[in-house]
Amino acid sequence: MRTIVALTCSILISAAPAVSQKLAANPPMGWNSWNHFAEHVTDEDVRSAADMLVSTGMRDAGYIYVNVDDTWQGQRDAQGVLHPNERFADMKALGDYIHSKGLKFGIYSSPGAKTCGGYAGSLGHEAQDAKMYAEWGVDFLKYDLCSFQSNMNKEKADHPDDPNAARNLMIAAYKKMGDALKATGRPILYSLCQYGVDQPWKWGPSVGAQMWRTTDDIDDSYGRMVTIGFSQAGLSKYAGPGHWNDPDMLEVGNGKMSEDEYKTHMSLWVLLAAPLLAGNDLSKMSDIDKSILMSKEAIAIDQDPLGKQGDRLYQSGDLDVWTKPLSNGRVAVGLFNRSWDNRDVSVDLADIGFKSGANLRDIWKQKDLGLHTGVFTDTLPKHGVTLLIVSK
Repeated sequence: MRTIVALTCSILISAAPAVSQKLAANPPMGWNSWNHFAEHVTDEDVRSAADMLVSTGMRDAGYIYVNVDDTWQGQRDAQGVLHPNERFADMKALGDYIHSKGLKFGIYSSPGAKTCGGYAGSLGHEAQDAKMYAEWGVDFLKYDLCSFQSNMNKEKADHPDDPNAARNLMIAAYKKMGDALKATGRPILYSLCQYGVDQPWKWGPSVGAQMWRTTDDIDDSYGRMVTIGFSQAGLSKYAGPGHWNDPDMLEVGNGKMSEDEYKTHMSLWVLLAAPLLAGNDLSKMSDIDKSILMSKEAIAIDQDPLGKQGDRLYQSGDLDVWTKPLSNGRVAVGLFNRSWDNRDVSVDLADIGFKSGANLRDIWKQKDLGLHTGVFTDTLPKHGVTLLIVSK
């Protein structure tokens, strides 16, 4: 868990630039090395993940980014050029391999002097690193706050009368890399990883970003996953084509949650129009893992062209109902049971615009439920979910 610096922000950005909408018209999808491989990731692991995205059908389902997270970095030479370490012999060759599979290449750095893992960050080398990324064929940069928080703490201490000093320093640091990426002329999706510090959903577009973390790190546990997921209530107005809230990567397939819990995870993320970045070992997926990650109907909710993030309709104790507007007048509905017992969860169709009734489709059962009017109720197992498409 990284340390969070509590700040405030009053900048409001209402629309994403055209270049952002082109880069991320829909929530980005792909795979990231961190959740499973962490600091042990190698060139071979990443190439294997690219192969598996193709052979499993995940690429064709929309998972196109292959992102190398922290610990790929080696040392800078006398000219300041950053070289990869012994686990990554040739990043340009790795990028070429990923591109040969019809996939996109992602990488990781930090605005600080060091990354979370203690490797070289981009502080003072922003333009140099951005140029290098473009030469390598990078398509995605995850930029992680990490050690830059010490710079922010110093700035705050040095300017005790300016409550915005640390915030302004952070935003300037993220903008510096955003400008450097833009200057390369290569379209590189810019992902801010700063754990929701200072409400990035309000200023992320101004630094050239297409997505930004809204929370601290996820882990492969039901409690952490639902804490993060349900904390996204109220953020829907800040998301849309070219600018997406990011509640962190998927843990589906890492083995510490049940099937119902992983379905809850995937359901909540697609209702949130969240980026879908798988974080598991793709070579060891069960059929259940594949069915969750590659559910065409669930992915279609996330990628719906209307580009709306869902939000909470109501909460009653351990029961939640969330809705997401979809194209063609449809609505996605998630009924969630966070309790440890079987519970009935209901939604009044009139509350979501269907006073005269609607047709219901159960996504995980892959079953049409027919025409319903009034209140729809389903009995859910502990930590279970029913994900519906409601249409006239």
